[in-house]
Amino acid sequence: VQLVESGGGSVQAGGSLKLSCAASGFIFNACIMAWERQTPGKEREWVSGISSFGTTNYADSVKGRFTISRDNARNTLYLQMNSLKTEDTAEYFCRFSCYNVYYWGQGIQVTVSS
Repeated sequence: VQLVESGGGSVQAGGSLKLSCAASGFIFNACIMAWERQTPGKEREWVSGISSFGTTNYADSVKGRFTISRDNARNTLYLQMNSLKTEDTAEYFCRFSCYNVYYWGQGIQVTVSS
């Protein structure tokens, strides 16, 4: 099983990025998926989640700015990030929960400059 994130990078405040998490080796539509982020010296923070039925949830800090989605045909999870703020700077991880087993991607850096 493998999760590979892409789409990170550097952007100015107010800009947008779209993260992707390509999955292989999973029964994709049976998994609950989420995005987490972490900055050095801080605990990892849950950002957003999406159920196998497509129900979405967001942390208050990103609500209205970020959109999580999944494409079951492409086995890919997405996070559209708009109106980015400097405090969104972090390493972002996709997380899959499949039959109560958790898997994480390797992480991808997002840097937002003022």
